[in-house]
Amino acid sequence: MAEGVAVKEAKELTVVKGVTCPFCGVTCDDLEVHVVDGKIKDVKNACVLGKDTFMHHLEGWATPRIKGKPATIDECIEAAAEILAKAKYPLIYGLDSTELNAQRKAIELAELIGANIDHTSSVCHAPSLQAVQTVGISSCTVGEVKNRADLIIFWGCNPAEAHPRHPSRYSVTAKGLFTPKGKKDRMVINVDVRPTPTTRMADAFIQVKPNSDYEVFSALELNRFTKFQCAPMRGHGNVVGMAQVLTWQTGYPFAVNMSRGYPRFNPGEYSVADLLAHREVDAALIVAGDAIGNFPAKMAEHLQSIPLIAIDPKESGTTKVATVVIPTAQAGIAAGGMAYRMDHIPLVMKKVVDSPYPSDREVLERILAKVSSMKNGGNGAPSPASKGRG
Repeated sequence: MAEGVAVKEAKELTVVKGVTCPFCGVTCDDLEVHVVDGKIKDVKNACVLGKDTFMHHLEGWATPRIKGKPATIDECIEAAAEILAKAKYPLIYGLDSTELNAQRKAIELAELIGANIDHTSSVCHAPSLQAVQTVGISSCTVGEVKNRADLIIFWGCNPAEAHPRHPSRYSVTAKGLFTPKGKKDRMVINVDVRPTPTTRMADAFIQVKPNSDYEVFSALELNRFTKFQCAPMRGHGNVVGMAQVLTWQTGYPFAVNMSRGYPRFNPGEYSVADLLAHREVDAALIVAGDAIGNFPAKMAEHLQSIPLIAIDPKESGTTKVATVVIPTAQAGIAAGGMAYRMDHIPLVMKKVVDSPYPSDREVLERILAKVSSMKNGGNGAPSPASKGRG
């Protein structure tokens, strides 16, 4: 080689197509991720929120630690298992930003230790879930919206900012089988208490007074004139999945109590907000969620006063105060699995890069095995069936 000639290392480009975005409930499944030497270099077809999720997934990574001191993953799993095995009335919460198999393992763990298990729908879409269980829902897929809907009503939501690709893929400008002209074939109405960026894409804006939605709905009597379908605009990437899995495993979509060895459902008693506000739980496992950063001060104070385990790829308000922190590979980016779109359609979440940490499912499996071993070892921990509330 001639002296002074620079050598440029060859870089291997891998293009992963058909990637499902884990950011929000639209879970767009047409992303194209460019990976160079194991690192994400570009993301095609994603909105700004989805692209940022992939491009910056390495930033703000959590580190494994126990009581603020560095520890190995094995040591953290052992410590987490000890906390949960000794707890008399524990809480498992979060789980909406991970994949189905991790959610299933969390439910299995809740059954083993007699825990309360809840997720973010409890402090968000809980009323709609209760309504669905009470009277049912007339729903449809987003594909049907794209192909058939000639009237779209965005009620109390702002997809222009929260779900940027929903309007372009499914509901406003998307061209479908019976809507070949896209926006020209649709009437778009925005109903809200104030104008938002979504208002600008609508043909008409109806401003209602706060807390008057029920009266307005009652006056409309929509299905007397034509066929209407209803679909909540869900936030977290797999929040629908958690409600689905919890329902098929226990019969209930949120706020489930396992302390008697079988599932019980009572919002207002077993909901995360009530359990923490009443200072009832004596240990907590938060998976793929930031409870401390999102809960009111009174609830956050109780979480900080009890043994707290955080399983999360990123640092958050919860990991900063947790007794045990277990970092994991981010679902949909560094770990594969399944997720449910906001219209209850299951989609594959692909792994596009490697992570030095195990997946949420792997961590929960190992904690489950440790707790099971501790209980079978006769260490005095009570069985789930005997852990009533006194």
